[in-house]
Amino acid sequence: MSSRPPAPLAPPRSGPSGLSSEAQESLQLIAEGITAIVGFGVAAIGLVRDGHLEMVAVAGSPQAREELVGRRTPMHLLANELEVADDWGLLKFVPHERLQSEVETWAWVPDLDPSDAPDAWHPLDMLTAPLLDADGVMRGLVSIDVPDDGRRPGPERRRLLERYAAQASRAVLRALEREELEEQVRLADTARQVVRRASRQRSLGRILEESSEALVEGFRALGMWMQTFDEDGLGTGAIHAIDGTAVELPEAIVRIAERSAREAWAAQVTVVVERGRLGDGLADHERAQVVDLLDSLDIGSILFVPLGVGPEALGNLVLTRPHGGAPWTQTESTAALDIGRDLGTAILNVRAFEREHRLVKELQALDQYKGQLIATVAHELKNPLTSIVGYLEMLEAEDVNAGVQQALSAMDRGARRMVRVIDDLLLLSKVGDPSNPVIPRPVDLSTVARDVVDLTSLAAGKRDLTVDVVAPAYPVLANGDPDELDRLLSNLVSNAVKYTEPGRAVTVALAREGDEVVVECRDEGFGISEADQEKLFTEFFRSTNPVAVAQPGTGLGLAIVARIVERHGGRIELDSALGRGSTFRVRLPAADPAS
Repeated sequence: MSSRPPAPLAPPRSGPSGLSSEAQESLQLIAEGITAIVGFGVAAIGLVRDGHLEMVAVAGSPQAREELVGRRTPMHLLANELEVADDWGLLKFVPHERLQSEVETWAWVPDLDPSDAPDAWHPLDMLTAPLLDADGVMRGLVSIDVPDDGRRPGPERRRLLERYAAQASRAVLRALEREELEEQVRLADTARQVVRRASRQRSLGRILEESSEALVEGFRALGMWMQTFDEDGLGTGAIHAIDGTAVELPEAIVRIAERSAREAWAAQVTVVVERGRLGDGLADHERAQVVDLLDSLDIGSILFVPLGVGPEALGNLVLTRPHGGAPWTQTESTAALDIGRDLGTAILNVRAFEREHRLVKELQALDQYKGQLIATVAHELKNPLTSIVGYLEMLEAEDVNAGVQQALSAMDRGARRMVRVIDDLLLLSKVGDPSNPVIPRPVDLSTVARDVVDLTSLAAGKRDLTVDVVAPAYPVLANGDPDELDRLLSNLVSNAVKYTEPGRAVTVALAREGDEVVVECRDEGFGISEADQEKLFTEFFRSTNPVAVAQPGTGLGLAIVARIVERHGGRIELDSALGRGSTFRVRLPAADPAS
């Protein structure tokens, strides 16, 4: 495992300012145009970034270019100087005698000797054109130095400078607007890719794997890692890098990151961390630990993004940049926060899926254990019961008095009922065992239905019921296990006979519909309430209807039917209401008639 972030997936296409190479070239051309037209030896363009003026283009002097490009000057220093400047329209001129700070510490000073003329240009004179947007917000600054004639510009030259400053201002602002628009489009595309890729995943590792490339390329980052908090909120969870390996960070840093992520999520902000700019809410010793971490990983800065949903913080995303890399822009911070919300939703969905998956596995294990328990108990009971039934038959054949014979008959009925219950339990265990698959073959349900009706004719006759089979002249072939389909029909018909009032009818209808066989068992019995229908196919469920409860039963018949239908790839439907009978409709895969 490694604490070092992986190498970038693609090299950043930007200069130190974060501008694209095209924008950098455009600003450089503007600076060169100033030196070529207005008669000054040096022109520089700076952009306002996070409270600093960063120089991005310098023309006219290789030495000035080398010293200035990438230099960041705090805006408050510049503002102090501009307050005492002469107002020349779009231009601001600060004579060297009014300078309030050691300008040599933050600006380039040309190496020239001023003449004795009263309007001679001094190396510390400062001539600038602030670049203001439509809202009057300063977005940048054009600085002009080293006049060709060595003099401070007079009125005529100021007018020329002001006209060109206006043109340069418009060109720079257009370049900035174009760059910002491109950045917004790029980051919006990044967000779309992250959402599209992350939302399809079912594990945190896959979320990181699928979204990392888009994040690193979209944000022009060196690398990234993601921290997720424990689901129960009691621990720090895990930290993963692009390649899926766990990232080892000092425990103190992990705790700082977790606390900062919760605070940032509550405030809905991202945090930029770099030397000299470590964000709010950190104690001095914590700042030192974070600086040591950046140095140990050879990282210049990070964009710290909280992840969460609603009020809950779920983790954080860390995007890194190298020393001397472009500063993080407000547009990037805003886009990253939106992505943090999307990733938070993806993480929450993964956790829900994982919980559901664990629950399903636990339920499957419990169901398997229950099936094994039922099968074991049923097997253990069946052998002694078989012996009991056998000995009862022998005793009933003996010449005994009427009282003993009555007792033996009662014992025989009870024992046989227990045998039926055990047989049902064994069948339920068999049809619920995933390791015992169906070996299908064509089964003519018309024949099965008529055999079942014949077997129930005695019970139906005692209740004065009519049981009919309605089937086409051709075989109705289902694809399945003959014994199980026989039991399915037997349970449906016997239930219908049991719960239909005397003098009424039960109908078994068979049909072929496309690639399905449809079996309907209709009765004119008590009907089933909506509340009972919800639990009807559950093991050992007995109706809440007192009339139905009075009929003998184990509550396993329909559960067996449902299991058989499910393992045959079919489905069962029920249409019933109290007082108007019930229709059970079973749809099963049909077999090819040619088979």
